[in-house]
Amino acid sequence: MLADGGPRRTTRSGGTPDAANGRVKGLLTMAGKTITRADLCEAVYQKVGLSRTESADLVEMVLGEISDCLVEGESVKLSSFGTFLVRSKGERIGRNPKTGEEVPISPRRVMVFKPSNVLKQKINESLAGDEG
Repeated sequence: MLADGGPRRTTRSGGTPDAANGRVKGLLTMAGKTITRADLCEAVYQKVGLSRTESADLVEMVLGEISDCLVEGESVKLSSFGTFLVRSKGERIGRNPKTGEEVPISPRRVMVFKPSNVLKQKINESLAGDEG
């Protein structure tokens, strides 16, 4: 309840709409919270004004396109955000920490995210703002 007695508006994920910056306060800025597909769909719904179904379809299409490109071995570069890369790792010898026994680790491909300098700067600025 708000001070005026009215109900408090919240999003499905528990965030409250923040008209000042157009962002769902508490949704994309909550420290320690994991953002889910549903949260992304809700943010698109709140900011863009598409229906919830259209918002969910849009998020799924974007994530699907990124996934398809990565499966094909392509890099996905999102300006001012970062780059998703697929790296091939060769076979190597690992060690079982309990027994000390050497175990071969098979070759595999791994996905790596490299944040852009713009994103790194935003993260560090938000950290500096929290300290002050």
